[in-house]
Amino acid sequence: MLRIIHQLTEVKTELQRICARTHDDQVVHKEATVREILHAVRRQGDQAVIQYTADFDGATLSADRLRLSGAELDAAYQQVSKGLLDAIRLACKNVEAFHRQRLPQSWVRFEDNGVVLGKRYTPVDRAGLYVPGGRAAYPSTVIMNAIPARVAGVPQVVMVTPPSQTGTVNSAVLVAAQEAGVTEIYRVGGAQAIGALAYGTETIPSVDVITGPGNIYVTLAKKLVFGTVGIDSLAGPSEVLVIADHTANPAHVAADLLAQAEHDPMAAAILITTSAPLAQRVAAEVDRQLIAHPRQTLTEKAIANYGLAVVVDSLEMAADLSNSFAPEHLQLEVAEPWDLLEHIRHAGAIFLGHSTPEAVGDYLAGPNHTLPTSGAARYASPLSTETFMKHSSLIQYSTEALQGVAGAIALLTDAEGLPSHGDSVQRRVQPESSREETPDI
Repeated sequence: MLRIIHQLTEVKTELQRICARTHDDQVVHKEATVREILHAVRRQGDQAVIQYTADFDGATLSADRLRLSGAELDAAYQQVSKGLLDAIRLACKNVEAFHRQRLPQSWVRFEDNGVVLGKRYTPVDRAGLYVPGGRAAYPSTVIMNAIPARVAGVPQVVMVTPPSQTGTVNSAVLVAAQEAGVTEIYRVGGAQAIGALAYGTETIPSVDVITGPGNIYVTLAKKLVFGTVGIDSLAGPSEVLVIADHTANPAHVAADLLAQAEHDPMAAAILITTSAPLAQRVAAEVDRQLIAHPRQTLTEKAIANYGLAVVVDSLEMAADLSNSFAPEHLQLEVAEPWDLLEHIRHAGAIFLGHSTPEAVGDYLAGPNHTLPTSGAARYASPLSTETFMKHSSLIQYSTEALQGVAGAIALLTDAEGLPSHGDSVQRRVQPESSREETPDI
């Protein structure tokens, strides 16, 4: 049953509890386990990866079977319907079109005094994409991670994903990877896959940046290898916050909450509404839609522990509570969503209006569905082409321009006690005869 809360102080306490749901004592124990796995992969390479894959996924592999073969990739196309292939290609097209709009451009500015300044963007050499398996297959995650890497110009895009106990990988995932431009695919998941991407093994080369969501072990592994490689974010369990007024359809709102809850037992599904009757109807509709739900057990657990319906006096108050939570997904199911948008400051992705369910963004609208979670939307952004790029600053000074700033630099270097910094400028702007030379000893 979806809990309904009216008391503001209780609401704030509950939102804080839900936001911090991954920060428990068990995480410390899991981090120790992940450290052990990463250490083993770094020392033993393929041997450790193969052993952990057998232990955790029940798949018996050899080093020559870690990478999927061309024949396996070709065969995957025979296992998906034409309709699914068309949908994958449509998603790839839309996601690519969106991310090309956000592709950073290098620039150079020439100033009158002989100063040239600029910024030069270049892609990383190798990107590693983690695609989760287990409870479900995620071809959409492949697309959302691989397409921005390809648009950024990354030459080599490597994907890892957990195999089944027989060593197979979902055909839709393999087709999506090929359509999205992945260049190598390895049947390995978990913390051991992150270790392989970060440190490299005899079979799996190391990469420069790792992206993609996973379970707590994957997230902790990404946290621990950060610095050796770049990462996109430390993604936690998924979450949605719906702001709704009396114009919202309770069946639609309930479906939106369940669409998030069915991801994971720790997924959060929150409704904030100005209508008490709507809250009651949504709670009843959640119960009704859960009957015979294919993922009923885990979905009910998520709703019971991290589901919430909040009744507030105004949409402005709803926006304030949403901003304090900084949700991964925010749906504005209100009569005038663009007016309410002016009050929203923190959210990973914002879905406006009654006809824009989160699923549109999850699959093929174009914007990325890899989003900041657990309050990180206060300071972080969705995955994008910039995730796979870095920029270098460009600086050029003419002799005249350097002379113009030499005095200011001298004052700053003196203040910091770094004489050679100042000397590196003075030797360029003062004639040799005017500088006092150090006598020979």
